[in-house]
Amino acid sequence: MSDASTPIIAQKGPYAVELEAGKTYFWCACGRSQRQPFCDGSHKDTTFKPLKFTAEESRRAFLCGCKHTARQPFCDGAHKGV
Repeated sequence: MSDASTPIIAQKGPYAVELEAGKTYFWCACGRSQRQPFCDGSHKDTTFKPLKFTAEESRRAFLCGCKHTARQPFCDGAHKGV
């Protein structure tokens, strides 16, 4: 089981999502959200905060599901090593 300072691996692979240009999103960094890969406030009792980002263009993106990426919120393949 994970403690409040360790992210939960929501899934070992990215989430394919359609982003809308100019729209602001909140990526779940803790892995506890029931609305993966986006925040639902489940980080409340942890040291985590969601990552706020605005899509620069409308496109399909692959957001990190393992929560170990160095390119938050985007997948960098870190799930292959967790």
